[in-house]
Amino acid sequence: MIESPPPAPVAAPPRPTPRTERRAPLPLPAGPARLLVLVGVFVCAACGLAYELELLALASSLLGDPVTQASVVLSVMVFAMGVGSLAAKRLRTRAALGFGLVEALLALVGGASGLALHASFAWFGAGTGTGPLTWAQDPAVLLVCFSFAIGGLIGAEVPLLMVLIQRIRRQDAGGAVADLFAADYVGALLGGLAFPFLLLPAFGQLVGALLTGAVNAVVGGLLALGLFHRDLTRRARRLVLLANLLVLALLATGAVLVDDFERAARRAVYGGDVRAAVWTGRQEVVLTGGGDRAAHLYLDGRPRLAAPAAPAGSARTPYEALVRPALAGGRHARVLVLGGGDGLTAREVLAHPGVTRLDLVEPDPGLVRLARTEPALTRLNDGALNDPRARAAGTDVFDWLRRAHARAAPARARYDVILCDLPGPARTESAKLYSREFYALARSLLADGGRLAVRMGAPTAGAPGPRGLWTAEATLQAAGLHVVPYLSPGTGDRGWGVLLAGRDTPRITLPDGGTSTERPPGTRGLTTGALAEAVRRAERRRPASAPVSTLVHPRYA
Repeated sequence: MIESPPPAPVAAPPRPTPRTERRAPLPLPAGPARLLVLVGVFVCAACGLAYELELLALASSLLGDPVTQASVVLSVMVFAMGVGSLAAKRLRTRAALGFGLVEALLALVGGASGLALHASFAWFGAGTGTGPLTWAQDPAVLLVCFSFAIGGLIGAEVPLLMVLIQRIRRQDAGGAVADLFAADYVGALLGGLAFPFLLLPAFGQLVGALLTGAVNAVVGGLLALGLFHRDLTRRARRLVLLANLLVLALLATGAVLVDDFERAARRAVYGGDVRAAVWTGRQEVVLTGGGDRAAHLYLDGRPRLAAPAAPAGSARTPYEALVRPALAGGRHARVLVLGGGDGLTAREVLAHPGVTRLDLVEPDPGLVRLARTEPALTRLNDGALNDPRARAAGTDVFDWLRRAHARAAPARARYDVILCDLPGPARTESAKLYSREFYALARSLLADGGRLAVRMGAPTAGAPGPRGLWTAEATLQAAGLHVVPYLSPGTGDRGWGVLLAGRDTPRITLPDGGTSTERPPGTRGLTTGALAEAVRRAERRRPASAPVSTLVHPRYA
């Protein structure tokens, strides 16, 4: 018996496709419409990278340690982009509405992030005396939150844009992704270049972020309401329009009030007696007090000088501790100051008899101009940089030393004393100025019997492992110098540390001798006894060993 063949399998009914937006015709042909979407991708990518760079710049300025801040911002933001891409899957069926709202929210969060971080630092940051911080007040926690929010919203853009670009004209997924990512990456290039060369110098961090947010909102709103308005219900169009208008109004209000905000934040950080606040192009210089009140000088928020109403005694001791012992150890006709663009170190050098020439190299030329022309600052530095013996150059210190070394100056053109009054090595851009290579270049410019003095932060009592001062000492020794460390007298355990170095072991003394209890002539706050005790205090804190810092392996924490 022949069996009949089995019945053919019944084809499964087609699975229902997800509900899609109404397929109304677009107001433009496919070619121009596709070009407009890619232009929108380009602009939104530029804004997204500008937000990232703005967060990095502000975090580095307010919180310090640029390497840590960059690692936190970039890693959190990239992680959040993945989270945002997954979350945007729920919006694919309403891509136009989702994109319009995502861009409005991104514009608000990214544009206002600078104001929020700055406000948190000014009113709740460490040292404000407002008590313990809650998580919402901590600038570091807010930095992570903003990085996550901005990254998530940037990540949500890509799936929505993919749906929109396929809405215009169907094409293979590989080609659509290639077009989308090409516009995205080129836009990121524009944002990366616009931030340091246009937004930051022309508008500053706060207004630059607000302006970026406004551009982001306008482009996102125009794409959603202009090109894809027929895909939106009347209610959705109103929602996108109101959201973008509200965001633009808030950003515009922030831009109008930003000057008042900065003044209020400056008062919160520095007190109400701000006499001068100037942006040099590299850092903010703030001077408070003066006259019959204590004067304080801040460079980019870092305290530089605290002088009592009467500018004498311990207020000048740190600068004396750097300058006077170095000049007292031998010839001192030619002096080189590396850093110290505010003129405070130069003031101490030129007050010493026998100095015939002072060369100063400062990486911030704007600070040198202020030190010569700003009345409040010239009163503090006694007009040192206007002295005919002083010559100042505003350029990179490391490059200047390399050029001076390459010129192979004759012995008579070398320096009797070199003073390093530079930003601390914990800042990444300054670590090279405390490296073995840097000190080797400085050593080559020393005359016979010359001395090199380096100002450092003092070691913290009980701190685990070798830090700051001792790493610099080991690095100087690796460059072929003999070093004597001491702590700046009159500043306590948290005062300045100084390293006095030379080809031979330098003598720790003061000008014109003096007894252990008397101040030698020409000094204001130092005694030989206090200086000797400063050496002993440093020796008591010496660790068993310390690492050597180099250009490729900086060892300062």
